[in-house]
Amino acid sequence: MAYEKFELELPLKCGVTLPAFLTYKTLGDPKNPAVMIPTCYTGRIAGTMNAFIGDDDAVSPKKYFIIVVGLLGGSESSSPSNQPAPFDGPNFPKTIYEDSIHAQFKLMQHLGVEKLFCYMGYSMGGQQAYHFATLYPDHVQKIIPLASSAQTSGFNWNFLEGVKSTLKASSDFMANTYTEPVVIGTTAFGRVYSNWALSYEWFKTKAWEAAGYKSSEEYLLSDWEKRLNTWDARDLLQMAVTWQEGDIAIYHDNDYAKALGAIKAEALVMPSRTDQYFRWEASVEEVKYLKKGKLAIIETVWGHIAGGGVGTREDNVFINKTISEFFAADEISSSLADSTLN
Repeated sequence: MAYEKFELELPLKCGVTLPAFLTYKTLGDPKNPAVMIPTCYTGRIAGTMNAFIGDDDAVSPKKYFIIVVGLLGGSESSSPSNQPAPFDGPNFPKTIYEDSIHAQFKLMQHLGVEKLFCYMGYSMGGQQAYHFATLYPDHVQKIIPLASSAQTSGFNWNFLEGVKSTLKASSDFMANTYTEPVVIGTTAFGRVYSNWALSYEWFKTKAWEAAGYKSSEEYLLSDWEKRLNTWDARDLLQMAVTWQEGDIAIYHDNDYAKALGAIKAEALVMPSRTDQYFRWEASVEEVKYLKKGKLAIIETVWGHIAGGGVGTREDNVFINKTISEFFAADEISSSLADSTLN
């Protein structure tokens, strides 16, 4: 599948100006309302499109102009693994959500989009939605954070420290001087990460069988070890640092409630009941402070990853139906306004 590349000189929060690029894919008619969807942790553009976009889905290219964009550090846009010298590999500068959001806004301008109808995303993508609505409040109408949060919790931060240490401690990481893939490290990383991404109930009910696997070992080998082996260790670490620093409160005197209350966009907040690090309880608190917030909890045993479209068919039907209704409310209002004018 062919992607586009948007190049820009990007002043980073860390003080470095990076000759950066965003890799992206657009679908649908540019005249239609625009929906932006960024990639998440270990998510790529193709998988993001498969999870959320379809002709008969809520996010349909028949109705919307869809922009799927790679996160900085996420292997497709500027990242340690693909950036030319002098910012290649271990020399890649620190990037945070703010940097990605400023780059994405410039991409919007490049594409001629003045305001997004919706910015939606899963996990780190949802955190980007909160950041976009905070940094560019007048340029987005709706946001949908799926299995995500406006602020990375201390518990979540500590989980990430654990998986980062798994990579750094592997023999083939070689104190960040490696030149060959860090397979020992990414294999261990996948094993550790999988347990947190799922749930107690998932293992208790042997949910791997519903996914077509004979055992949990077969599932872990296929969906976690082999998949993580395709990732560069530095990219994984880069994204983890971005995730750890996800907190919109920093733009409002470190006041979490104030930051959420300043968001103008309508928000559909969709946590997973069994998510172990983006806790549903935090989403309940977020909605209390949002001016126009709605909560819809995904009732699932598939933990965090249910929000990314890889849970059960019932999970995905619920997510799609809820988003459709969230979008339709605006369409109904517009239709009523049009009929009044006529």
